[in-house]
This record gives sequence, structure tokens and C-alpha cells, in this order.
Amino acid sequence: MTPNARPSAARLDRRLSAAFAKVPVVASVVGAQHLKDFLTAPASVCILASVPVGKLPQVVPALGRAGKTVFVNVDSSPGLAQDRGALEFLKHMGAVGMVSTRLSLVEKGRPLGLLTMQKVFVTDRSNLNRSVDAVSRGLPDLVEIMPAPIVARMSPESLRAMTPHVAAGFVQSPEDVAAALDLGAVAAASSDPRLWHLTRDALPSSEKS
Repeated sequence: MTPNARPSAARLDRRLSAAFAKVPVVASVVGAQHLKDFLTAPASVCILASVPVGKLPQVVPALGRAGKTVFVNVDSSPGLAQDRGALEFLKHMGAVGMVSTRLSLVEKGRPLGLLTMQKVFVTDRSNLNRSVDAVSRGLPDLVEIMPAPIVARMSPESLRAMTPHVAAGFVQSPEDVAAALDLGAVAAASSDPRLWHLTRDALPSSEKS
């Protein structure tokens, strides 16, 4: 069966489209070590991971006050439950969105007013088909496709079914970011703080327009 674009793929959230128009990189902030790097970087969207639940009420509001758009990776926040209560907790403290591989959590995020990012790992063709099916059911605002190099091997139909998407994993250079955008990503995600300073006008020439 040929996958079709899901209903939610029509429009990227305005906050994200404005942010990516300036810096097409999502900062993958793993732990507290690089929080200061992100606070001073022009990138304004982050995926916050590996921050213990006890520190989230301090970290998330601080990033929000700095004008950052925070997605919290629910799967990799030590001590954070995997249920609706955890999502309500994140929403209450000011998180804009959530990230998870779990379809049940993605489905719970939208009714709470959170932006949802469904993370998928594409390792082979059968896994790709399962991922497309999960995304079609989860209807996330964004899909995080890992690893980024696999996107070049995906069919146009599969990519449309996962639009809009962020390419993540093995994003190590401005050329990697440009390649991801050229293949249809709205942004690329990286844990390298140097790429959090990559403005769109500094991209390799093929993706400046």
C-alpha cells in the first residue's frame, strides 16, 4: 500500500517555522552540560534529554524565559513517568512540546496542548513500514527520523507520510544540515553545539534559498 501524507502534515506550527527560517537546527541538549551553550546560541528550538525529573522544573522555565522552544524527550528523562500525568507536568512547567517513540504518549500530548514529535528509528524496510503506520496513527506535529543518512534511501511516498520531519543522528557538519534540508527536512537535529550557531544564510549555497 502506498502511504499517504497524514492530515497533520499540512502546516508546520508557526513558532517552529519562524525559528527554522533563521536557524534550521534543533539543538539536542543532552543533560545539563551544554545548557549554557544553548542559552547563548541563536538556535531557539531544543530537544531536552537526560535531565532528571527533579531538575526539569528549574531548567524548562529558565529556557522558556530565554525565549527558547523546549521539547522534552519523555523517554530519556530519568524519573519521569510514561503517562498522561508526566505530560501534564511538562505542560504546567512551560514545555512547548514532547518527544517520544511511544505512540500512546504521542496520542496523549495533543489534547493537552503540547506539540508532539514522534521519534522513529528506520533500520530496514519492514521497520520503515511500521514507522509509517505508527506516524499515521499518532498524527504528530513533527517526526524525528533517525538516523539522518537513511532519509536519502527512503521513497518520496514514505517521506511525504512523515512530513514535516526533522533529520537526526550523524548530523555533524553544515553540509549534513544542508543535505537534510535538501531532502525535505524542516530542520536537522544535532548535539554538536557548533551547529546551534548555523544560521540559514551561512548554509552551503544549495540551501540558502
